[in-house]
Parts: sequence; structure tokens; C-alpha cells
Amino acid sequence: MSWFLLISMAERMGIIVAIAFLFTRLSRFRGLLEHSPNYQEKVLLAFIFGGFGILGTYTGITISPGEVQHQFPGSLSYEDAIANSRAIGVMVAGLLGGPISGIGAGLLAGVHRVSLGGFTATACGVSTIFEGLIAGLVYKKFQQGSGISVQTALFTGIAGEVGQMIIIILIAQPLAKASALVEIIALPMILANSLGIALFIAILHMVLENDQRIGSIQAQKSLSIADKTLSHLRTGLNYQSAQAAAQIIKEETAMAAVALTDDKIILAHVGQGSDHHQIGSQVLTAVTKEVLDTGKLKVASSPSEILCQHKGCPLQSAIVVPLNNGEKIIGTLKLYFSKKRKPDKYTFELARGLGQLFSTQLELGAVERQARLLQDAEIKALQAQINPHFLFNSLNTVISLIRTNPSDARKVLIELGNYIRQNLKSSLSAWNTFDVELKHVQAYLAVVQARYSNQLEVNINVPTNLYNIKLPPLTLQPLVENAVQHGFKKITDGSTINIYAEPTENYIKISVQDNGIGIEPEIIQSLFINEKQQGKDRIGLNNVNGRLTGIFGPESHLDISSSSGKGTKVTFKIPK
Repeated sequence: MSWFLLISMAERMGIIVAIAFLFTRLSRFRGLLEHSPNYQEKVLLAFIFGGFGILGTYTGITISPGEVQHQFPGSLSYEDAIANSRAIGVMVAGLLGGPISGIGAGLLAGVHRVSLGGFTATACGVSTIFEGLIAGLVYKKFQQGSGISVQTALFTGIAGEVGQMIIIILIAQPLAKASALVEIIALPMILANSLGIALFIAILHMVLENDQRIGSIQAQKSLSIADKTLSHLRTGLNYQSAQAAAQIIKEETAMAAVALTDDKIILAHVGQGSDHHQIGSQVLTAVTKEVLDTGKLKVASSPSEILCQHKGCPLQSAIVVPLNNGEKIIGTLKLYFSKKRKPDKYTFELARGLGQLFSTQLELGAVERQARLLQDAEIKALQAQINPHFLFNSLNTVISLIRTNPSDARKVLIELGNYIRQNLKSSLSAWNTFDVELKHVQAYLAVVQARYSNQLEVNINVPTNLYNIKLPPLTLQPLVENAVQHGFKKITDGSTINIYAEPTENYIKISVQDNGIGIEPEIIQSLFINEKQQGKDRIGLNNVNGRLTGIFGPESHLDISSSSGKGTKVTFKIPK
């Protein structure tokens, strides 16, 4: 008969566990299990699992004298004892929420059991509260909640059920009848209920681990999308970047359609509904207008919430996420679905995460563009700047040559004009060829050589196959000018400047070298440490270094080597 009871108990336990599994599909219920519950959540767990305890009583088996008969809801005999699964709900409450949840669930299920009557009613009511307390104390010891292991849950269930049998013997009267009852129900209830508790915890573990796995997949998907869209969104929110980002999201997800808008018009729409959600048209849906007005994410779970003005629109539900640049709302990201539904939490988090990532990318892109504009302004200021001393000295040289050698004076004026013209041209272009940079340098040096009666020797050794490589404008001339102005105490016969370039495996090395007085090591070390406090004579050097590292990376910085009395060499490299 005990085996028959064990099988029957296992069937009842299966019902409880199956219902519990259905509960785990509810996002609200799973939310209670994903973190340590607060007081209100512990009370809610007590009510939920107290209900499971009551259900365990109703699905129990009435033990009548001399027989075990199957019972169905509504047919319990209030005068007999009940072999039940009540402990499963009560003890799970304690394991998940601690003493508050365990005792609360025990009180609900225990008081209900007492109300049913029978000679074990009081004993069962007390033991139910006891089991909730035991499970709650285990929770406090491990402080793990839903992280309590299946083995711990199994042994806690065994301890609780053994305690229940002891309480029945101590409280239920007459003692002989209580002992006979325990002999019948002890083994089936201990085995079935402890296994049920362990199985319940195992199911919760499985559900939460599955949630975490899905969450990590969604996080990985978000990062993958962010990585692929980064280069596009850095340019700002425009037709090209929006179309590329929408296409990437559509390919990476199972959305019916993906759209991006600015604060007025549709910039991109990929997928269903593209026949009327047309690029360049005004924002159509009321839900998008609401998000632009409020700056808050909005979920539309039906066409009536989307409020698309086009009849027969196939888009049935959507998540609309605001995109912002600081405090300003600059557009929206819209994920559409072809079915009426409220998106699950994973899709919701994916949409919200993408909105945050896109907003960050757009904000960083704006910062980069502002920095680039500022840098361009610095470049243009440098390009427009002609050293007054250089100009006056050049004009004085021309005045002197007009009397002695008008032909040379004419040549100097032509080179000075070329130099000034190249300065102005450079302010209009983002890149120069190496050939153009060299011509700028040659124009400058022609004027310098005329001033110093051609005492300065200039050697340019650049392979012709490197003439077409691209350089930021005004990269070479400031280095040469720095060598002329600071490399020599006085330019005399033998003063030399060498300009050369050589290709390596991955880079092209470009150098400007003089044989002048050199630079002290401490000055070299301080050149780029605090550029704001550098003298005006170093603005060109700092500007060149900043542009090279900003465009090509830190490996392209200016490398300065110098020996006192032997000269200075400034080298930089650009990727092939």
C-alpha cells in the first residue's frame, strides 16, 4: 500500500511542479526570482507559494482507516488525515524568499489545512509553518535565494518532512492512530515532497539560466550591431548612416521592419511597409511623434497604438526608442513586428540597449566632428599665418637684390608668391600629395636661400614613386622652417638641411635633418608635454604632431633625435 501511495503522491507532486513551471513563463514571476527580493516581494512570494501549498492540500490523498483511496478536488473527507504535497510550495517559498516568505506561506497553507478538520489538522498546520521556517533559515544561511543548489533543496525537503512526521506523532491524538498514520505516509511523503522541492528548484535554475543565456545572446547581438554601425553613425544621423544602420539591424534580427528618423522626417525604412513609410516623408505614426515629444521609449502592441495613417499597413506592433544628443532628442529608432503582441523583455532590452548605444555613438561622433572642426580651424589659422619677420626679411632681400641683381629679385618674388599661394591653397584641401608638399617647401627655401646668399645647402632625396602619397596639408614645411629658424645659430657655408623619405614594409618614413647646434635633451622631453604653455615658435611643431597622431595613430608621432653640435633629426612615419 505504501508503494501505491508513493506513486499516487508522485502524480500529485507532478501536478504541482507542472503548474509551477507554467508560472515561471510569466515575466512578472521570473522577475521576482532574478534578484534578492525586497520586503514587498517576499510578502508576494508568501501569497503565491501559500497558494501552491493550498493546492497541494486539495490534490492530496485522504487516508481512511484501513485503506488508501484516490481523492479529487471537492471530495476530501474532513475527518481523516491527508497525504499531501503542501510542503512543496511552502518550503520553496522559504528557499526563495527567506523566513518572511516561508513562514507567510506556511501560515496561509497551515491555517487552511486546520480549517479542513481531521485528527491531524492542528499537527499539520503547525508542521506546515515549521517547514516554512526551516526553509527560510536555510535561505538565511546560504543567502543565495534562487541560487540554492538542488542538493541543498533536496536535503532541506527531507529535513522538513521528517520534522512534520515528528510533529504529527507529538501533537496528533490518539498517539496510536498518529503512529499508524506516520507509518503509512512517512516514506511516500518524504520521498515525493523532497524530490518535488528539488525538482522545483531545478526548474527555476533551468529557467533563469536560459534567461541569462538569451540575455547574453541579445547583449552579444547588440554589441555586434553597435560595432557594425559605428563607422556609419560617426558621420551623424543622416540618410546614408540611417539606411546603413537600419539594414544592419534588419539583417541581425527577425524584425518585420526597422526605421530611423530624425526629429521631423523618415531617414530610413527597411522591411515591410516601405511602400508608404517612404524615406524623406514626414513622420507618419502617432507613436513616433509621442516619443519625439516626451523623449521616452514607447511600446505599441497593436495597430491602434501605432496609429499609422496608411490603411492596410502590415506593421502590427512596434518599439520606438528615442535617440538623443545630450539633452536634445534628435530622432528615433523603430523596431516593427508583423503580429499584434507586446514584445518580450529580451526584445525590449535589445531595443533600449540599441537606442542607448546609438545615442552614445551619435554623441561621440558629434564631439569628434567638433574636435575636427576645431583642429581644421587651427590648421587654417596656421596656414594663413605668415611669419611677419620672414615676410619683412624677404622683402628686404628683394629690395637689396633689385639694385644689384634684378633677375634674382624677380625669382625671389616669384617664389615668395608661390609660397603665399600654396599657404592659401592648403587651407582649402584636406590632403596634399607629397609632391605638392615638397613644392611648398622648395618655394620657402628658395626665399631663405636668397636671403642667405645660397649658403644654406638643401638636399631632397625622395623616390619619385612616393610623390603621389597623401599627407595632411602643411606637414613638411613647418618642420623645415623649424630647422631654419632654430637649428642654426647662424647660417653659414656648410649649413645643410636634408629631406628624405624611404619606404619600409608597412610605413613610409619621412625625415627632416639639419647639421646645426642640436637641442638639449630636457627641451626635447618637454616639447609635447604641455603644449598650451609652449611658445608661439613651436605652434607649427605641435600642430603637425597632433594632426599626425590624430589621423594615423600614436605610432606616427614626431620622433626627435639630436646631438649637441651635430644637429637634429625629426622623423615621422605614415602607413602605406
